[in-house]
Amino acid sequence: AALLLLLLLPLLLVPLALLARRRRGRRTPPLSLLVVAGSGGHTTEILRLLSCLSESYSPRHYVFADSDKMSEAKIRSFEQKRAETFPKSQFTLHRIPRSREVRQSWISSVVTTLYSILYSLPLTNKLKPDLILCNGPGTCVPICISALLLGLLGIKRSIIVYVESICRVETLSLSGKILYYFSDYFIVQWPDLKEKYPKSIYLGRIV
Repeated sequence: AALLLLLLLPLLLVPLALLARRRRGRRTPPLSLLVVAGSGGHTTEILRLLSCLSESYSPRHYVFADSDKMSEAKIRSFEQKRAETFPKSQFTLHRIPRSREVRQSWISSVVTTLYSILYSLPLTNKLKPDLILCNGPGTCVPICISALLLGLLGIKRSIIVYVESICRVETLSLSGKILYYFSDYFIVQWPDLKEKYPKSIYLGRIV
């Protein structure tokens, strides 16, 4: 556990940098965290990362695709167990249209992704997260683009932390290839990816 916390230090320092900007002597409020979950292994990996975070990350807003039937149960189970340690823990669940289904054509994917972005924009504006954490599901693309748009409009600047899935050894996922250029922190778990993508942060295996 201690080693894992050490590896996650760059991620944990992000909110500390934000808090340092606040007036000294004031009680610093928690940081709002938006977590993008994905079906199967994506949700399992992201919950492992969250298990290392303190109670300062609250509330946690989970977003996943409307066709994802597994993530909600996993998240509720995780939060129920977390509440045993942090009784005041708060979280919310939100569904958005899936931007791209498996084996969906590229042309139709453009249409569904645009629709998902339009759907995500008011949700992201409502939640106004301080930090967005994602690890590769297609759902993270419309959420992150929505957050970038809100930042450009001067409404809310959210820090985007992207952690590429452990199963990506030599090549990035499609989501990773897109968000590599827009995320504030892009974390990979294999040295080959660090060599190919210099902007990334290599931390070794963290999930």
